[in-house]
Amino acid sequence: MRSSGAADPTGSGNAEQSAHSGYSRRVTALREDLAALPPDAPVRLAKRTSNLFRPRTPADAGLDVSSFDHVLSVDPVARTADVEGMVTYEQLVDAALPHGLMPLVVPQLKTITLGGAVTGLGIESSSFRAGMPHESVLEMDILTGDGDIVTATPDGEHSDLFFAFPNSYGTLGYALRLRIELAPVRPYVRLDHVRFSDSGRFFDRLARACREHEADFVDGTVFAPGELYLTLGSLEGEPDRVSDYTWLDIYYRSIRERPVDHLPVRDYLWRWDTDWFWCSRALGAQNRLVRLLAGPRLLRSDVYWKVVDAERRHGWLARASRLLGRPERESVMQDVEVPIGRAGKFLSFLHREIPISPIWICPLRQRDSRRWPLYELDPDELYVNFGFWGTVPLAPGESQSTHNRRIEEVVTALGGRKSLYSESFYDPDTFWQLYNGPAYRAVKQRYDPGGRLLDLYAKCVQAR
Repeated sequence: MRSSGAADPTGSGNAEQSAHSGYSRRVTALREDLAALPPDAPVRLAKRTSNLFRPRTPADAGLDVSSFDHVLSVDPVARTADVEGMVTYEQLVDAALPHGLMPLVVPQLKTITLGGAVTGLGIESSSFRAGMPHESVLEMDILTGDGDIVTATPDGEHSDLFFAFPNSYGTLGYALRLRIELAPVRPYVRLDHVRFSDSGRFFDRLARACREHEADFVDGTVFAPGELYLTLGSLEGEPDRVSDYTWLDIYYRSIRERPVDHLPVRDYLWRWDTDWFWCSRALGAQNRLVRLLAGPRLLRSDVYWKVVDAERRHGWLARASRLLGRPERESVMQDVEVPIGRAGKFLSFLHREIPISPIWICPLRQRDSRRWPLYELDPDELYVNFGFWGTVPLAPGESQSTHNRRIEEVVTALGGRKSLYSESFYDPDTFWQLYNGPAYRAVKQRYDPGGRLLDLYAKCVQAR
């Protein structure tokens, strides 16, 4: 990890000056790389890692932005951080925690980048009070499609780009530097796992916990129709006993086993990363001998993602399954938001038609009344994020998109929204109605008039 300014307790002085000088040099080099590309060539980022679950056509030319991975400064007085776009949340957390601070929202996986979480969407158990990662951004340096680098702020000349950037997935530009707010944090988190057998009571209790701010963190896990757990996390000082789910023990199993638990705050923030929520079981990584041999270094979401990406490209397991005569299965990797009043209906739909378990539940409320046009939520409404990831069997004659299309239909009918990090199957008219085509096109025309960056529909649905 490179954290050039984090060692300076005031966020100023020689360390910060050196860090920002390095940033300026990297910007100059990037401009030169962009100028060297053919003028009509599409612009893509050359990235070593990704947390997206949708296919993508390989690009002929790519800008190497891997060097933009520095935490430039952490200001413990102003409670802000200046970071480059390719900084991972793991890097930022490690730079902020020594100051008793953390990002307002820390997405679940260590290698999600700040730029990725803002141009895409992120959510976690603090989202019922802090919204999404983009809501704590104060300003961004954005490389636009026409080659300019602009500083976008909520009230500056590029405020249209600032507010349209979330959910644009790099089609309006790339964030090279972001200044974000940080929040104070204590060393440990107490977890209370409250079991419910009725979904109506579960969602009522979840809504009350969020409304009355009963905890610092709120999320839930659904193992079966009659087995739901609401997890309330409260920041506190050092407890008598602390659990460890970074190696042999598995966090999501503890939800059923320990009504009360305690974790160091860093372990809490990454509680889902060690086993990719629960998806590591499909890769055999929940076998105790495998865990013993792998060690914490390999029990990480980015390692699992590489395995899944290799299977997606080569299809070894799919071919083996066909040879064994097993029914064809459809991959369903989705996160959706549904208003709290309709959450019970959506959960019933999942139990009835999408046989995936467990299901992650995360409440979300927009932090304030500002308008984010490409992913509009009602600022007065509490939403429930449903995360469900796995495969489901296909009946004879059903296409590979059958269940995903059905999910999109139901989410839309219930007044919800679907994240675009995974596969989408909307027709163009429906897509642009949901994701505000007129607002998108206006900003696209201003900052990428030559169309060097992909169109949002082309990128997220047509997988170009």
